[in-house]
Order: sequence, then structure tokens, then C-alpha cells
Amino acid sequence: MVKLIVGKKGTGKTKKLISLANDAVEASNGNVVVIEKGSKLTYDVTHKARLIDTEQYSVTGYEAFFGFLSGLCAGNYDVTDVLVDSTFKIGGQNIDEFAVFIEKINTLAAKTDTQFTFLVSADESELPETLAAVAEKV
Repeated sequence: MVKLIVGKKGTGKTKKLISLANDAVEASNGNVVVIEKGSKLTYDVTHKARLIDTEQYSVTGYEAFFGFLSGLCAGNYDVTDVLVDSTFKIGGQNIDEFAVFIEKINTLAAKTDTQFTFLVSADESELPETLAAVAEKV
């Protein structure tokens, strides 16, 4: 399953992600992964979650990001939750490419039984109709 946390900068998306990550760790029987660009969440997310900085792996663009997430799931069969901060900083600002990326992630989520949550710095009205169903406004 895929969920988007949508809102403009400064609306509390990252705080919500931190809360969701820490709650997921408590509820999960597997691994919870938090992905960010940079290392600003190091002290906010519980040490029981795996924190990954995409800058360390030179992940840029949605094709590379999809491959990275696919590899993450392939390399560790018990990933239950993947939460991503700064989605547009990692993949880019192109909304059409983002929509295609989310379609691919939906397929990956179904195959791997993984919950994906992405933070999106945009207004809900800026997203295509196809993404509105999975968007949650902050």
C-alpha cells in the first residue's frame, strides 16, 4: 500500500513522519526503514528503525529511486514499512514522473507486502487525480 503525506513546507509533514516511523517500529514484526536526503532525522527516529541517507548512495531521479527501493525490498524480505522524507528532493519536481513512480511503487508494495509512505511538499490540488486517492493532507 502507498500513502502520500501532502502539504506545503512548514505544515508538519516531517513531524508526522517521525511519529509514524516510531509507531510502525512498535507495531512491526519486521523492519522499518526511513529514507531521507541528508541526515537530519538521526536523533528523532528511534534507533530500532533503519535510517538511510540517499546522498550516501547517489540516488537521484525517480528511476534510480525505484531501483533503490526495489533493491531494498529484494535484499531484505521482512521490510514492513518504508517511510520517505523529502521525496521531491530525491526524485525531482516533475509531477508526471512522480505519478509514474507511484504507480510502480504500488506494484512493488503489493508484491512485497510493504507499506510505503512518502512526504510530498506540494498542495493537494497540484497532484494528478490518480494520486488524490492515496494523498493525506497535513
